[in-house]
Amino acid sequence: MTSAVDVSVRSDVGVVRSVNEDSMLAVDPVFVVADGMGGHARGDAASQAAVATLARVLPAGARPTPDEVIAAIDEANTAVRALSGAEESGIAVAGTTLTGVVRVRVPDNGEQWMVVNVGDSRVYRWNGRELDQLTVDHSAVQELVDAGLITVAQAAVHPERNVITRALGAEDLVDTDVLLVEPRGRQTFLICSDGLTKELDDTEIARILADTRGAYAADALVEAAIEAGGRDNVTVVVVESVTGEADSAAEDTRDRVEETGSIEDTRPRG
Repeated sequence: MTSAVDVSVRSDVGVVRSVNEDSMLAVDPVFVVADGMGGHARGDAASQAAVATLARVLPAGARPTPDEVIAAIDEANTAVRALSGAEESGIAVAGTTLTGVVRVRVPDNGEQWMVVNVGDSRVYRWNGRELDQLTVDHSAVQELVDAGLITVAQAAVHPERNVITRALGAEDLVDTDVLLVEPRGRQTFLICSDGLTKELDDTEIARILADTRGAYAADALVEAAIEAGGRDNVTVVVVESVTGEADSAAEDTRDRVEETGSIEDTRPRG
């Protein structure tokens, strides 16, 4: 059982955009980031609707089951869908990513962390030495990389690098990736919109986490992303949980490639 949780949060509009379309919720048991689809109808309202629904359905102090979390995300999808008119489609549809961790109760297994993901925002785990990406981007270029058709380096400059293949609000039904993580030792989860990973690769993110303590981690990451270009909204939630003795088990590090270019708009496929 998780004995203690510390959280640091920061969101910034960046240096290029005029509206922050990112939203976040960081109230136990829900720690999520939602990135409204930039350049689309009501991206900011979409991300706000998603987190507001989760805050209502999964209130502070609750310990939902995994099924209840999935049901809450489905309800958030319905709320985002309601923002689009019946005649709207394609780039007119309001949509948002939704990514994060939720403290859940699993029958016969007690409390666990449930990683959830729709879109290309990310959840990482940091063990004090190495960074491990727990989510897989739902993006057109990630599919091409997984199929071996392009390299990660080519993905960073691919013309469809901002096309996401899943989002809340895009369809009547949403397919949410989930992963259960047992709380043990000291675990740090980094939840971020792609405004962070466009500017900083995994090596730089890990360096900042290693050099920054507790409550200042989110500030340090966002400020570094803005200094590196700040072409998009940047939102970071850092969750540190401690259960018993700190866990020293090593994790694999998977480096990602920094994207280059001017302001980038995320858009749904089709």
